[in-house]
Amino acid sequence: MSHTVGIRQAQKQKTRRALLDSALGLLEEQSLSSLGLREVTRAVGVAPTAFYRHFRDTADLGVALVEEALDSLHGLIASTLADNGDSATRIDTTVDLIADLVRTRPAHIRFIARERHGGVQPVRDAIGTQLRLFAEEVAAAFAREPQSEGWSEDDLLMLASLYVDQMVTTASVLLEAEEAGPGRAERARDTARRQMRLVSLGRRHWLD
Repeated sequence: MSHTVGIRQAQKQKTRRALLDSALGLLEEQSLSSLGLREVTRAVGVAPTAFYRHFRDTADLGVALVEEALDSLHGLIASTLADNGDSATRIDTTVDLIADLVRTRPAHIRFIARERHGGVQPVRDAIGTQLRLFAEEVAAAFAREPQSEGWSEDDLLMLASLYVDQMVTTASVLLEAEEAGPGRAERARDTARRQMRLVSLGRRHWLD
């Protein structure tokens, strides 16, 4: 009996994975608000009723894609923030991390960039929640640093939000640049480094 349950559970997970992958592929060319569940199930080869065994609707599927795209990044961001190198080194590491994500997960990056201000409210909310969590984690890391002495919690969160917004913008720019060719991609990475260094410079003089 347990063997049969295990097989059914594995098949269920396989179908869910196929639905997510199919949706992500279809979303390369359209927004989530225009995506129909029949479109997704047809691509997977299952009946439309099978969709509801995994997701309430396409918005619920979109939220699952957001979690898949961003949840795993919290550990990476934490390890980057824990780096004891100087500001320039940390910035270089951050830009390299973003560039690597763009190369390895372009469909997820494109989805987040498009749907962050898209027409599906639950997905916008899910992205916003994840970005706020990132900002809070960055602010907490900044608070532990000597150069943050005298900073208020609000100012630290404002600074962290600037970094997070810059990281999201960098990911979108790098995605377009990678598609245009390696030369443009390297210029985009250099611009991202300089933009983050400008923010870092402002941080050093904020209390002056």
